[in-house]
Amino acid sequence: MLDKFERTVIGVALLVSALFIFSLLYAMGAKKGDVTECLPYDKSYEDARVNQVDKNTYQIFYVARMWNFEPSVVYIPVGSEVDFFVTSKDVVHGFDISEKNVNLMGVQGAVAKTTVKFDKPGVYKITCHEFCGTGHQNMQAEVIVNYPTK
Repeated sequence: MLDKFERTVIGVALLVSALFIFSLLYAMGAKKGDVTECLPYDKSYEDARVNQVDKNTYQIFYVARMWNFEPSVVYIPVGSEVDFFVTSKDVVHGFDISEKNVNLMGVQGAVAKTTVKFDKPGVYKITCHEFCGTGHQNMQAEVIVNYPTK
């Protein structure tokens, strides 16, 4: 039989666990959490490019290599929805757009994918957050979101 102290400890542990699980689910809903997709790899992902699917939908294929991202600068209009595809030509690289809560890994032989909506104009910096060698600190790119085209 449990004494009063043990019951109190178990009750507090269950309460803290429930609060933790609730906080995770709430944060996921509030941030509209996306699960990154890992796509089957083929050579077509090794070509850095920007595809415009329709007026407000884009696909950007990023190729990471020491010590840059290709393409390095991309211009899109406000209101665009962008599918990011990220792969690497050499070592493991990070792909971070902190303003949009994007955190991907560029791995050779793999493709990571996520979708982001850009509702506000601005310059969104992409940085490598995985140490990849002596030029790591210079590994950056930009998504420049302009006012909508008429």
